[in-house]
Amino acid sequence: MKIKIQSFDAAAKTGDIELNDDVFGLEPRADILHRVVTWQLEKRRGTARGTRERADVARTGKKFGRQKGGGTARHGDRRAPVFIGGGKAHGARVRDFNPGLNKKIRALGLKMALSSKARDGKLIVMDSLVVENAKTQVLWANFGTLGAKTALVIDGDMVESSFALAAGNIREINVMPAAGANVYDILKADTLVLTRAAVEKLEARFNG
Repeated sequence: MKIKIQSFDAAAKTGDIELNDDVFGLEPRADILHRVVTWQLEKRRGTARGTRERADVARTGKKFGRQKGGGTARHGDRRAPVFIGGGKAHGARVRDFNPGLNKKIRALGLKMALSSKARDGKLIVMDSLVVENAKTQVLWANFGTLGAKTALVIDGDMVESSFALAAGNIREINVMPAAGANVYDILKADTLVLTRAAVEKLEARFNG
């Protein structure tokens, strides 16, 4: 698959780049993408810190007062939630939100997410992300030429510093290195923007 390389510099001469069909040319499957997105979102969920309920408190179970004549309530033991140091009533329990998912399915889901953007014409490859003087205004003007509502921009090992600074105050642009590429963020963004370095990293990641 060939795609035209774009540039923020209108005068720059750019050519085409050949994308690996094994990474960018697959037929997306909704069931695979759903499994990976569900797994990814569940991995993000935090669990409550477990509390000790009545059965978890190490206190005597002996009835500490007589049933009648004491002038107080008829308690059975000191584990009751009404006492200081007693077990918590209906306390929080640790829950497991980290289901496993096969690595091959995860890799396949990422390739299908990339392929879906390429198939829908929502994939843009840039020659460089350098922004003049790292100005947000300059980047915003260039971003408007892409015709995207929101964009996920993926660079190589490290994101270009001037671009990262300029995009810091633009909520429509999400930036990450190639190592952070994931299915959820790719599908969520209206447009996927990759640099040459990002394409090389992603293809090497699956072919290595």
